[in-house]
Amino acid sequence: MMDYPLCLQNILYRARNIWPKKEIVSRDFSGVFRYNYGEMAKRTGRLANVLKELGIEPGERVGSFAWNSHRHLELYFAVPCYGAVLNTLNIRLSQEHLIHCINFAENKVIFVDEDLVPVLETIRDRLTTVRAYVVMTDKVLKETGLAPAYSYEELLAAQPEEYDFSYPDEWSAAIMAYTTATTGFPKGVTYSHRGLYLLSLTNTSGEWGIFERDVDLPIVPMFHVNAWCRPYTDAMAGAKLVLAGSRPTAEDYCRLFDREKVTLSAGVPTIWMGILKHLLENPGRYDLSSIRYLVSGGAPLSVQLAREFDTRLGLTLLQGYGQTETTPTTLVSVPKSYLSDLPAPDKYLLQTKTGLLYPGLEMRVINEQGREVRHDGKEMGELQFRGPWVLREYYRDPKATEAAFCDGWFCTGDIVTVDEESYVQVMDRTKDLIKSGGEWISSVDLENTLMGHPAVAEAAVIGIPHEKWQERPLACVVLRPEAEGKISKEELREFLSDKLAKWWLPDDFVFLHEIPKTSVGKFSKRVLRELYRDGKLAIGEG
Repeated sequence: MMDYPLCLQNILYRARNIWPKKEIVSRDFSGVFRYNYGEMAKRTGRLANVLKELGIEPGERVGSFAWNSHRHLELYFAVPCYGAVLNTLNIRLSQEHLIHCINFAENKVIFVDEDLVPVLETIRDRLTTVRAYVVMTDKVLKETGLAPAYSYEELLAAQPEEYDFSYPDEWSAAIMAYTTATTGFPKGVTYSHRGLYLLSLTNTSGEWGIFERDVDLPIVPMFHVNAWCRPYTDAMAGAKLVLAGSRPTAEDYCRLFDREKVTLSAGVPTIWMGILKHLLENPGRYDLSSIRYLVSGGAPLSVQLAREFDTRLGLTLLQGYGQTETTPTTLVSVPKSYLSDLPAPDKYLLQTKTGLLYPGLEMRVINEQGREVRHDGKEMGELQFRGPWVLREYYRDPKATEAAFCDGWFCTGDIVTVDEESYVQVMDRTKDLIKSGGEWISSVDLENTLMGHPAVAEAAVIGIPHEKWQERPLACVVLRPEAEGKISKEELREFLSDKLAKWWLPDDFVFLHEIPKTSVGKFSKRVLRELYRDGKLAIGEG
């Protein structure tokens, strides 16, 4: 067989030669921008020539600070296919973390969306390696504190479409991202051409696969874990790609679902909660009949949310799972054929399982005694992976790398069970498990059960110190607007009483207006633990 590298150049080749007429739709600052994969490939050639003009050398890091857009998509292809590494910068990071990520990666040029320029202006003097900034806009470049600064469209217009993309070593880095740190600074992860190619190929298989006939709207941001690799997968499969642009709202997403006849979409649970709310407040406004299924990931999917999407909207919401370290996708809750006709309660439980293992990967679940757990849906252990899109090491961080691996397996830090059908269920993060009287309580189970109450919009459960039991659960609850002031702690405790073991029931409930969230929309239990670190309320109830 030929020694043929698995590289992103091949996906670009397919986009240019196999799917040149398939459409890409992008919410732009000037309206909706439409073009196709053929035109995208030509602009990618121009962009590669721009990188050469800017003096970018092979292997150097080029930053992107941008929303989901057609220009960001062009960077996804031009930078790695040119031979450099695209460092996708999370626009929701704190200032200190953002400075660290840019300097640690030694970004030479940063491409920035026009509405995000002020963020970089405030930290420009602390960026030690950046030589130039390119503002991604089709408008006349405004005066800016970034220097030197160039107009994206003006740079592209001055360059030819032709560029000879040579194939690099498939193991070379293509994309660089950072974990969302809960302690210390984010850790860098580099994704190889080979890993991205193989995950994209796997994403085109199975019932959950993306196919040429699909219209995909990735809600998950391109600045975080490659938008779950969907832009590359869409280009490989020839699916129509819809990009939501700057600061999209639930209404923006719903309009795009309707107008572009979207068949697939993926995002975190908090986004789906907002979309559900908007749809229920606007009955009959949108035609969503084109949607095949939706994927929720980044945090556990509650049975209540899956049920509401099904019974109130007629839409299937599946659970997906992954981490920054796994590029990210590793599990998906697609039902096996002989389980597809389960009664409704069992169907929702299956949909909200963390999922089945992706082809191409291996997993094991190791208990506290170092043995693999039984597949009985009860025994818990830490989930570990190995495979072609699982990281080999953290970028320039040998200490973190050593701590993350055991016998060649990547340790996720997630505590899970595996049932008789091999479906994985995340019970908790290692650091989020509540140890009460020597026994473990799953905050995830508590949260999902609480969110089954019709008055509860969101729930996060943390462990707080207890003199006798070491830790006890505290439930932080956001009520639906119509239920505020009408639901008591006693009513919530009564709701849980016949669904969970008595000793699992929270010692207390606190009603909040909102639950703090991380930069990627997950519940920030670190913030909640800081607020209640002494086991007492540090903020008022509301």
